[in-house]
Amino acid sequence: MKIAISGLNATDNPAPGLGVAKSLKGEELVGFSYDVNEPANYLDIFSKKYLMPFPTLGIEELENRLKSIEAKEGKIDLIIPCLDAELPLYIKYQDRLKKLGVKTFLPSLESFELRNKNKLAKLSDELGLKYPKTYEISSIKEITDLLREKKLEFPFMVKGNYYKAYKATNLEEAIEHFYTISNEWGFPILLQEMVSGEEINLVGVGDGEGNLVGAVSMKKLTTTSLGKIWSGITIDNPKLMQTAKEFVKATKWRGPFELECMSDGDDVYMIEINPRFPAWVYFATEVGVNLPRMVVKLANGEKVKQNLNFPIGKMYVRFTDEVVVDFDEFKKLMMTKEL
Repeated sequence: MKIAISGLNATDNPAPGLGVAKSLKGEELVGFSYDVNEPANYLDIFSKKYLMPFPTLGIEELENRLKSIEAKEGKIDLIIPCLDAELPLYIKYQDRLKKLGVKTFLPSLESFELRNKNKLAKLSDELGLKYPKTYEISSIKEITDLLREKKLEFPFMVKGNYYKAYKATNLEEAIEHFYTISNEWGFPILLQEMVSGEEINLVGVGDGEGNLVGAVSMKKLTTTSLGKIWSGITIDNPKLMQTAKEFVKATKWRGPFELECMSDGDDVYMIEINPRFPAWVYFATEVGVNLPRMVVKLANGEKVKQNLNFPIGKMYVRFTDEVVVDFDEFKKLMMTKEL
């Protein structure tokens, strides 16, 4: 089976693609990249790597690129998109891709939009979790108004509705983050109070029929300057696991997801729900719950046995590595858009 995987970045802001690929060793894997500098472009885990058109260019560009790739590569059976920016396109047109013979295993557009950050307060309440005070804004004046009215105080988070989040400790930083996110991702911008406690996350897969077929939960121990996990440990948090079950049941979620939460004593705050695998997905595979493999089976119409059991106290440690390749490979990928 030929499986295409995106999200090939593996720097201090890693994408999920490499972890997904490592979980699917033994399959014929093709890498879909948006940047020649993404490190996984130069790893042997993928038989071929292709530069893809940016999702903002629309479905026609994606279809044309897939057709040109298949003319050289042969049929691609399944695509596992791993980046927030491309998911709306793949989700909206998954039926159209199916007509090309390309499978995906993704949620419906309705389910996808239920976990948008500006709707999370309502969903969190339905799931029995707390949600930090969050304000939706579209101007700098609204930031100063919220501060003057003491509805918000520093530090707080400045977030895009779909992607990006920065901590602001003063007004200058808040304004800078406002422009950084709005210039890249548009509006609305969300301002969210900071919540103290332990950061706990869960990665899971829903079967599209309301069942959670696999999941692993962990606590972050150390992170990068960008908030990405550097080390973590598997935990047993019944409330987090129950929340995952209720989320999948309520939304009929189809495919991978990640719950990002903060735990403060008995209180659990919902922070984000990511509609894809996280970069630490290989941690789940290593402790016995291979979620990417489940997605492949589900996409093929196979039944998957539920697996929510994993050892507690297993530690995950990310590390850097180096690979040396000929510069000709970089030039070839740059010029021909394939490697």
